[in-house]
Amino acid sequence: MNVTINIPDIGEGEFEVTEILVKVGDMVRIEQSLITIEGNKASIEIPSPYNGIVEDILIITGNKVKTGFSIMVFKTIDKNINIDENQQTSLISNSNKQKCEDQDDLLISKITEEIKYTKDSEIKKIENNENNDTYVHASPLVRRLAYKFGIDLSKIKGMGKKNRILKECIHNHIKQAITFFELSSNDNKNHYSNLYKVNHSSKNISNINNFNNIEEIKLSTIQKISGNRLSNNWVTIPHVTHFDKIDITNLEEFRNKQNIEIKKKDPNIKINLLAFIMKAVNHALIQMPRFNSSLSSDLQKLILKKYINIGIAVDTPKGLLVPVFKNIDKKSVLTLSMELINISQEAIKGKLTAEDMQDGTFTISSLGGIGTKFFTPIINAPEVAILGISKFSIEPFWNGEKFLSRLMLPVSLSFDHRVIDGADGARFLNLISNILTDIRLLII
Repeated sequence: MNVTINIPDIGEGEFEVTEILVKVGDMVRIEQSLITIEGNKASIEIPSPYNGIVEDILIITGNKVKTGFSIMVFKTIDKNINIDENQQTSLISNSNKQKCEDQDDLLISKITEEIKYTKDSEIKKIENNENNDTYVHASPLVRRLAYKFGIDLSKIKGMGKKNRILKECIHNHIKQAITFFELSSNDNKNHYSNLYKVNHSSKNISNINNFNNIEEIKLSTIQKISGNRLSNNWVTIPHVTHFDKIDITNLEEFRNKQNIEIKKKDPNIKINLLAFIMKAVNHALIQMPRFNSSLSSDLQKLILKKYINIGIAVDTPKGLLVPVFKNIDKKSVLTLSMELINISQEAIKGKLTAEDMQDGTFTISSLGGIGTKFFTPIINAPEVAILGISKFSIEPFWNGEKFLSRLMLPVSLSFDHRVIDGADGARFLNLISNILTDIRLLII
């Protein structure tokens, strides 16, 4: 029996198909991954709900999909039949082969049309500017190449039709510049400057020498989304960052003692410092709700959230992900520590769902494990504040009579100055500092 495979519930919004993990004719087991999709800072593998043979694939890489979208057609197999992974290479019928060929023809046709449209657009642009003496005839690819190496295209004579500058013209120009630069003495380097006048500065000479020693890496969908959001947040939000150091000597002494006792019962469980910080932040947000708010779309109202969901930024091979932890006030430090370990592992494996990263109201970015003193975290809009945690270290502390060795934790609080003023920023940090200095304050 043939069945259609649809995208399961992945939350709201569209996701991009980044990888198709099976092909027509493959024998697939239940829970075997079919495709990988990315979006909303999440990478998700869609599993098969059946044992079966792939009859048809309805999507291609780059397609946008959402919940309920049809992606494949299966010929189902009895769930009791054991499918050997080594057998997933044959069984492509003539009809299936024809379907593959039809899909290839459709894709080739689409690409051809796009190329034709691009060429027609470029020709029209050239015709509209051919009477303009200052216009340089060059494709977008050539212009990007020239910009990358700081080359003034108006200084190059094109070898193409209507003096069009080709990629080969750029290559020849660079080779000529390198040869001349290597043979020139100190006395005639001014002549070299006239030969190879760049847009930016003489430092681009190093770019010329490295022309064949570069590598271009395509950004993942998550990196593109994160990059766009961070750039927009930095430009549109007036950031203010407060820096401070918190004495966690007593807290670390308490945490280490507890971990020794816990290890006797279960060596795989360990209390995390970040769990204490999450509890402290949760307490501070209750005391100062403006830090747990967002601005309305028209920037005329402040929306105070009656719930607290704290996102924790996690560095993964595919980019920065921010899983969200909810109901922190109802969870113990030990429970939060276990959740932090499990969810961080899921994030690194790319197993987080869109729901795991939704509805955050405040974010913590911890670089303590990597090692840094201070940094300026960028606010994760529509949130209005973010706390950065750096690596703690032993430092001398003057108590009024003598110097003591104390364990100090560097922290950085960035906040939206449209919502929060500097004095409240300092008060918020003081609340967190007081709790982490004496964790007993949490039970008062």
